[in-house]
Amino acid sequence: MDARHPFDFLTNPERFMAFSRWAAPMFGGIAAGLAVIGLALTFAAPEDYQQGDTVRMMFIHVPAAVMSMLIYLFLGGASLLSLVFRHALADAAARACAPLGAVFTALALITGSLWGKPMWGTWWQWDARMTSVLVLFLFYLGYLALRGALEDEQKAARAAAILALVGLINLPVVKFSVDWWNTLHQGSSTLFARPENRLPAVYLWPWALMSLAYLSAFGSLWLVRIRALVWRRKARALALRRAES
Repeated sequence: MDARHPFDFLTNPERFMAFSRWAAPMFGGIAAGLAVIGLALTFAAPEDYQQGDTVRMMFIHVPAAVMSMLIYLFLGGASLLSLVFRHALADAAARACAPLGAVFTALALITGSLWGKPMWGTWWQWDARMTSVLVLFLFYLGYLALRGALEDEQKAARAAAILALVGLINLPVVKFSVDWWNTLHQGSSTLFARPENRLPAVYLWPWALMSLAYLSAFGSLWLVRIRALVWRRKARALALRRAES
């Protein structure tokens, strides 16, 4: 019987490349379709009685904020596999998702400021949620800086992976900051909130579709970036073999 390692998929570049060859464009197409429908529902939704047209910023900002945390969770998981099992593909997965996570987090911070100005009268407030998301962004930047600062690729991967694992401590702070401290942000009102706090369907559907669009877009870009890193590693190994021969 062929007993495979539980992480065989992550240790087999050929199997991953075969999967990602069709999965990356598929996720990209799904993201485009969901985004078109989600944006159509976004602009079709009525104005909020308090926020007016600015409520539409929610469908851009909230999915980006959720993705910023989810991607960091992926970064931490891939970094753990890379450290413990020395999986080259897991290291590539971590390296590939870090810049994507930084972009989603920056989008969350920017759109949050744009939404906060008309609602709160300020572009920025050092409350717990904003500050912890900013710290999350700095962890992404720190990871990227470490990967680029050290010439030894193995040392850079190890140091960055350790930093990524340390940064996981910040995720519960981001998630529960609204519950733990008095912040400007309201509590959860999406699918996972209590029924009495949940958004009306006219707002919930655009949020759900845009969230799935963000997730699918990330999946497509993540696979493309991992594929690029795998090809780069193969090209480097081939160049070394030619230089030695």
